[in-house]
Amino acid sequence: MNTPKKGLFWFRNDLRLEDNPALTSLCNSCEHVAFIYIFDPELFNASQFAESRLGSARWQFINESLADLQQQLTRQKQELIIKFGKPSDVITHLVDAHSISDIGVTPLPSVYEKRDIANIKNSLKETINWHEDESFTLFNQNELPFGIEDLHASFTPFRKEIEKTIQPIIFSTKTSPKPLCYPPPIDAIESDKLPVLPSSMPPSFEHPIADMTHTGGENAANQQLDFYCHQGKHLSQYKDTRNGLDGWNFSSKLSSYLAQGCISPRQVMQTVIDYEHQFGANQSTYWLYFELLWREFYQWHQEKYGAHLYFKRGIQGIDPQLDFNETNFTQWKEGRTESNFVNAFMRQLALTGWMSNRGRQIVASYFVNQLRLDWRYGAAWFEQQLIDYDPSNNWGNWQYLAGVGVDPRGRRAFNIKKQQQMYDPEGSFIEKYLNY
Repeated sequence: MNTPKKGLFWFRNDLRLEDNPALTSLCNSCEHVAFIYIFDPELFNASQFAESRLGSARWQFINESLADLQQQLTRQKQELIIKFGKPSDVITHLVDAHSISDIGVTPLPSVYEKRDIANIKNSLKETINWHEDESFTLFNQNELPFGIEDLHASFTPFRKEIEKTIQPIIFSTKTSPKPLCYPPPIDAIESDKLPVLPSSMPPSFEHPIADMTHTGGENAANQQLDFYCHQGKHLSQYKDTRNGLDGWNFSSKLSSYLAQGCISPRQVMQTVIDYEHQFGANQSTYWLYFELLWREFYQWHQEKYGAHLYFKRGIQGIDPQLDFNETNFTQWKEGRTESNFVNAFMRQLALTGWMSNRGRQIVASYFVNQLRLDWRYGAAWFEQQLIDYDPSNNWGNWQYLAGVGVDPRGRRAFNIKKQQQMYDPEGSFIEKYLNY
């Protein structure tokens, strides 16, 4: 008599049941499955650049996403097990204690996440069956028209080759089906008690902006995608509104959901294609695809360069001639610089855990060019504060602005006064966040 196969699915940045091929593969292969999520204590430890890698805004968003996932699994007579510890220790223990034969996980390109998988594989016996199916990126690596070693050094040639060789129409049938069924849980696995993370939000957090509340979870992600694309047809105006600074409708607000995997980029692309079939294509509908390609470029950029994405000299090996000044850094992150425009953005970030793409470029340019600060401290502060933090995009963009990354034209310096005249000519954005 064959022993029933027991599977362990490890949720990471794929907090959804839809379009999760690794989960589907595991469930279709095992008689019993445990679903787990692990909080690594390293996320709460101070780094050389910031107090911790995980701030309270993203912590709340993740917990909301896990609560949503728990509700969905409960409807399938399953449960989500929350663990607190070093991933290799947690998973090795569970495999040994419960005779796990199969492990499912979504591959991620970032250094820490790849290291975790490598450590676990080194710790476990070779008889474990791994179900690793890509879904964090728009394309699988084997679908790219070039090898990772031949990845273009800048975005434009990457985009042109992708658009020349891969047609978006494939996304109409690309998303993965759900499992045939959800096997019953593995008995006697209990969740750990999680630590309480002190809030870094000011007491007035609820006051200034009820229209900038990001709610975590797969259901919230699907609702936001429907709201942006169908309810208000905001997608048709995206190219014209994308440089907005505040509010909910000017951009898709999908970045947080993509970062935590509450929705996949393939689901977003499929919705864009469906929208174009129903309402017509224009530059704005293309521009959301364009932004997904930027995200895609940085994911494969991380895959190629690994830890070099976090080096001061960047992937180009260029000395940015930047240093660190604690006073200037503190004034920047607290919104107390000589530029009220920069200050407004930094206070928006502190209040909401979010900042527009335009704002991120402005404050990063000020950080690097006016304050002459080591760009890694700015990137680490964003890592802690942003709800939509994504390692590849965050550190890649900071390298770009610091002139040590993928920009072939070197360091970009924004004229802050000109940016204010263009994007906040009446000063309403500044007034809102400096007088809350």
